[in-house]
Amino acid sequence: MKVIKRNGAEVPFDIGKIETAISKANVTVDESARMTQRQIERIAQSVVLSCEKLGRAPTVEEIQDFVEYQIMAHGAYEVAKNYITYRYTRSLVRRSNTTDDKILSLIECNNEEAKQENSNKNPVVNSTQRDYMAGEVSRDITNRILLPPDIVEAHNEGIIHFHDADYFAQHMHNCDLVNLEDMLQNGTVITDTMIERHHSFSTACKIATQIVAQVASNQYGGQSISLAHLAPFVDVSRQKIRKNVIESLRSIGVEPTEEQVAELTEKRLREEVKSGVQTIQYQVVTLLTTNGQAPFVTVFMYLGEAKNEQEKKDLAMIIEETLLQRYQGVKNEKGVWVTPAFPKLIYVLEEDNIHEDSPYWYLTKLAAKCTAKRMVPDYISEKKMLELKIDKNGEGHCYTCMGCRSFLTPYVDENGKPKYYGRFNQGVVTINLVDVALSSGGDKEKFWKIFDERLELCHRALMCRHNRLKGTLSDAAPILWQYGACARLKKGEPIDKLLYGGYSTISLGYAGLYECVKYMTGKSHTDPEATPFALDIMKFMNDACNRWKAEHNIDFSLYGTPLESTTYKFAKCLQRRFGIIPGITDKGYITNSYHVHVTEKINAFDKLKFEAQFQHLSPGGAISYVEVPNMQNNIEAVLEVMKFIYDNIIYAELNTKSDYCQECGYDGEIEIVEQDGKLIWRCPQCGNTDQNKMNVARRTCGYIGTQFWNQGRTQEIKDRVLHL
Repeated sequence: MKVIKRNGAEVPFDIGKIETAISKANVTVDESARMTQRQIERIAQSVVLSCEKLGRAPTVEEIQDFVEYQIMAHGAYEVAKNYITYRYTRSLVRRSNTTDDKILSLIECNNEEAKQENSNKNPVVNSTQRDYMAGEVSRDITNRILLPPDIVEAHNEGIIHFHDADYFAQHMHNCDLVNLEDMLQNGTVITDTMIERHHSFSTACKIATQIVAQVASNQYGGQSISLAHLAPFVDVSRQKIRKNVIESLRSIGVEPTEEQVAELTEKRLREEVKSGVQTIQYQVVTLLTTNGQAPFVTVFMYLGEAKNEQEKKDLAMIIEETLLQRYQGVKNEKGVWVTPAFPKLIYVLEEDNIHEDSPYWYLTKLAAKCTAKRMVPDYISEKKMLELKIDKNGEGHCYTCMGCRSFLTPYVDENGKPKYYGRFNQGVVTINLVDVALSSGGDKEKFWKIFDERLELCHRALMCRHNRLKGTLSDAAPILWQYGACARLKKGEPIDKLLYGGYSTISLGYAGLYECVKYMTGKSHTDPEATPFALDIMKFMNDACNRWKAEHNIDFSLYGTPLESTTYKFAKCLQRRFGIIPGITDKGYITNSYHVHVTEKINAFDKLKFEAQFQHLSPGGAISYVEVPNMQNNIEAVLEVMKFIYDNIIYAELNTKSDYCQECGYDGEIEIVEQDGKLIWRCPQCGNTDQNKMNVARRTCGYIGTQFWNQGRTQEIKDRVLHL
């Protein structure tokens, strides 16, 4: 069994240290109040059993909690008092400098929590370490100076989660929809270099990847770009190629027919489109931004964004090539084709592609084939978005999320025009719904009172986020605020006007709806008797957002939080505060947002139908998924799920498996097994457990992770049941 130290390092469990600590406290009391050596050994053994029941590596703090409980259970209250006093004294000493030890453990690569904090960051790489080190300093400043003490305490106790505190010291936001159209059509500036309108599709693709990298280095969340913004440059290249074809043939004395010119032009054009799409895929995968990871970018594929029929055909060509290249994958260091994490792809299901007789049905079949092998694209229903995303003019709109799931709310500008590209999200604070329920003790009246208090805590924390951005000058991130990604403000101009009136959003996140409802009602929220209570919780949070919006003229929006490492943190905090409660706190994770619990047996169609009602009540963003086996030989079933998504839910995905063992070449599912009290990954064919010699891809939070995860998230992945 392993133990997670306070600095994040992982060390072997040593029962002798427990016995030594108890013995030191034991000798500080009168002899008449001391325990026997036999009692000390029994306490240590009981602590070992408690740790083993966790099913994961315990932290030092958890072990000390178990020790306190066992000492008091043996009636040695004087010993317990001295043990608690010593522990408190040591904590005060540690608080005097909480940063140095963590940074040193990062540099030495033995900080286990940092290794598993983000499944798409490699913590041994210098750029990642630099980002983590800066993050520790930022987090320290945030906790000591920038945030009110009660918000810091609530965050540390897992009552709320103040997201991305490691970036809060800077004036940065988290997600945006890049206005690629404006930047490509009207020009932009990258590192003081003027980039004018492009004269070919391939050049536009190269500049697009540079824009993505620059944007990623100036914010800390996801970003999205649309292939529709690249589509006009296909015809620019077509006309250029056509001219060259005619000139080349005439130079050798051939007067080509229109048919010959068109055939040669389209052939060369297709090669350029292939090259341009390849540039986007490989640049995004290989670029490292200032935060030590590939840009967290989503590529949106929506035929409905095309401005005319020719542009729609050209966009379809780009989409087809994008799907073909993603289906192929990218080569790993061994030269084997594997599944990349980015860019994330979103394919819009619409009338032009959803039926067998639709003109672009061939793209939908290709998308299904790609999903079955590479887990992308994910799917947005144009039908449901137009029905549910209504602006103040009463018109519905279909648009992409920012990154993995953060959605803007409908917005109409001063000219009465809908606007999505160029907008952004100010940040997120998440409420732990499970903690609200457990704090109420199951008393409904008390539950709503505590809930209201916790929401007000989130409100104040969100205003801290807003006020941190307020007054930021456009000079802080010229690519965002001056050169078109989000706006075209003047140098020295504050971004304040973009923070109000709905131009940008700010998100109230939530997690653990399943466990919250289960504790309060004794039933899963999928049970018809419990579902109304779950919906009341959602409405209660939306009502709070609406009140805050009216008060501040800021677009507060409810957001289904994509917990990654935080799911483990919340679970540990709940266990520490309330103990192990069967079905509620007995796992190393809590359920993301409104999702059906990963162990609950439910078919794909019922799951999507049930979750759709909660997704609609999460206007700030959410995504639903179904867990499926290898579907590469059952594309028809994938297509049936896609059709169901189109008719029933805004945004959903299919989770398949896409793994590879570098030791033996196995390309099936890498399994999760327990070893020495810790969950590890193992190749079922050769037994390889070296994570550096395998490629594992799993979707955990709306995007694909390709490194590895903390113990809580790993347990959640292991517990998942199939829905199809």
